Amino acid sequence: MILTILGGGGFRVPLVYEAVAAARDRVRVDEVVLLDDDPGRLAVMAEVLAQAGRDSSAPAGRQVPRVRATTDLDEALTGADVIFSAVRVGGTAGRTRDERVALGEGLLGQETVGPGGLAYALRTVPEVDRIAARIAELAPRAWTISFTNPASIVTEAMRARLGDRVVGICDTPISLVRRALRAVGLDARAFDRGEAEIDYAGLNHLGWLRGIRVGGEDLLPGLLADDAALAGLEEARLMGGRLAAGARRRAQRVPVLLRLHA
Repeated sequence: MILTILGGGGFRVPLVYEAVAAARDRVRVDEVVLLDDDPGRLAVMAEVLAQAGRDSSAPAGRQVPRVRATTDLDEALTGADVIFSAVRVGGTAGRTRDERVALGEGLLGQETVGPGGLAYALRTVPEVDRIAARIAELAPRAWTISFTNPASIVTEAMRARLGDRVVGICDTPISLVRRALRAVGLDARAFDRGEAEIDYAGLNHLGWLRGIRVGGEDLLPGLLADDAALAGLEEARLMGGRLAAGARRRAQRVPVLLRLHA
């Protein structure tokens, strides 16, 4: 299997590569193709992954995926089985501008919602539409995983050309879940291993954590009643006492809003 990463010079790429290498007994990826429009970042990332491959603790006979880097979109897409799209049109400078303009008007500075998110979408949608058109032409049977913000708008734009073969993902829900698990004294990976049941509703950066159940017991009300434990949650620190007081009043009646930011 060939995995192509669009935005192959990004800082999350080593994490993706390590996860793919670690899961090789379940999902065999033979080659990882990196695409980026910055040759310097691309060269650095290719060397980082090469070093990761040399340092890998993979058992003998189980090779880590080979790495190929390119700045040519068509070359990167040709032959791909899975395409991981994590592009940032306008770079970090564009994000900074989007968020500062919004903040300057007294509005939420965020790259997924509000004026910042819409500005980012206006830059990004034309580019992901171009990418989706090339995927449809060169790799029509590939699955595309979109990890590009604003996630919902971008995924919907790509669906116009790729249909059900594109899936949008976000790491915000699982990040919140893992922090909440640690806050109630459980291992952060308890949900991954099936040791905890999570009730979560919402999308991307706007979600509600409704329950943390272990052995039939919901641990969330206890967490909401524990100011010391709540202090360890980023969301609770940002929202302050209003979250703790309001959440305790509503814990038994309505979902608790715990995620309002990136």
